[in-house]
Amino acid sequence: MSGLVHAAVAWALAAAGFSMVAAFRVWNARRGEARGVALQGAPPVLLVRPVDAPNAVEIENLSALVDYPGELEQVVVSSQRLALPAAMGFIESHPTAPNRKVAHLLAALAARPSDSSRVVLAIDADVRVDGALVRALACAVHSGAALSFAAPEPSAGRGFAVRAVRALLVRSHHSFRALDVMSAGPKAVCGKALGLGPVALALLPHLTEVVGEDLELGVRLFARGERVELVAAAARMPQGRLAARAALARFARWMQVLKAHRPALFPTVPMLFAPTLPLVGLALLGGSGALWASVAALLVARIALAWALSPSREKGEWPSVDWLLAEALLLAAFARALVARRLFWRGRAFELRRGGRMVPS
Repeated sequence: MSGLVHAAVAWALAAAGFSMVAAFRVWNARRGEARGVALQGAPPVLLVRPVDAPNAVEIENLSALVDYPGELEQVVVSSQRLALPAAMGFIESHPTAPNRKVAHLLAALAARPSDSSRVVLAIDADVRVDGALVRALACAVHSGAALSFAAPEPSAGRGFAVRAVRALLVRSHHSFRALDVMSAGPKAVCGKALGLGPVALALLPHLTEVVGEDLELGVRLFARGERVELVAAAARMPQGRLAARAALARFARWMQVLKAHRPALFPTVPMLFAPTLPLVGLALLGGSGALWASVAALLVARIALAWALSPSREKGEWPSVDWLLAEALLLAAFARALVARRLFWRGRAFELRRGGRMVPS
């Protein structure tokens, strides 16, 4: 075999091994969740929902009242007045900081000062909140975690873009459940649904110019030896119609955030997280039996991981195939982030500096 084929075989086997280890750890984690101790109590909660220019699905999410057995105050923070149920609090906020989400959170905390007995949750508007999610996030913080977070779980639906987004976040290595079990250092935190302890709350004012406040919180809390916990409940996200261009832009921004905050991990995206399509292409060009065998091992490992991450499936979902859509989307997002010079976010352009600091461009 040529040197290129040898390298491709080694790449495929490394990626297959990475996937099998992840699948094994995910299965173990799920068994541990099933045997886990039931959540104790229902701590008082301040639930903050920051949002700008919400769409119809997000308005519906924000309007839904949450069945939580404990004391719960819900507050929507936005720059525009929204029609919401009477039980839902509202705070008008017009942030000038680059990270509007963090600025909205700080405005809510200033308007609703909270003592240490109440757990602060920050959950994005595209998440459909239920009592199980609130309780899981709150109990984790109440039991000592500095930060708790939930893995996002978009609903299945029609269209390749919708299927690819769900597969990426539920069935692929980019699932935060897979990222969590494979973390070697700071947790890969997702900011869709967060529980914030006192230490995390104290860090928020330092993150108003940082694009990836969730990743930066994970890094800073890890450096302080604080516990960051992924909860068993999912952050369920109803999906409407989604254009492929919008999905690509969204995950390209995620890749730019990764490149700014964790530059050493950025090259692992095509090497370990989305290697299948390039390796199949090399196998078609090389025609080596050893390479085809190693690619077959990778396919088996990826399918096993897809099922380990979510043993059941939704209508219209094909777990054994959809993960390929996820890898295609992730690979395209990586390529776009690789050449991007600026970050476009909420209608503004920024240059990203080390540590994810945004500078208006």
